[in-house]
Amino acid sequence: MKVFTIGYGGRNREDFLGIMRANGIRTIVDCRLRPDRASMGIWVKAKTSDKGIVKWLSEAGIGYRSLVELGNVFLDFEDWQDRYARMLEACGELLTGRLTGIPEPYCLLCAEKHVAECHRQQIADYLVRRKGAEVSHLE
Repeated sequence: MKVFTIGYGGRNREDFLGIMRANGIRTIVDCRLRPDRASMGIWVKAKTSDKGIVKWLSEAGIGYRSLVELGNVFLDFEDWQDRYARMLEACGELLTGRLTGIPEPYCLLCAEKHVAECHRQQIADYLVRRKGAEVSHLE
């Protein structure tokens, strides 16, 4: 299983798509808790697939899945990294269950540009330990 991760912070659509194409990404897996916030500009998951991130990814031939269950519910806590990691250890199989069958390679998407500042690091670590995934962080 080949998995990538990326944060869209500070990126424009063209640069983002260039990175996706260069790495052969077939599907974006959005692991944001609230991908529907209008303040996210081009990165918003609109109510219909003819708008927002779903539309422009589709036009580029890249699939999109939103897995809000992987969102960081602990972001407001100072120790969110520890809390999120503990949640994955306790419920990881349930939380990552919908990753099964997603066309690979897929890329976990969140807002933070640097993986060290984002919960996608914990998701990636879990996939390495429990699923034998090979992970590359695109920064």
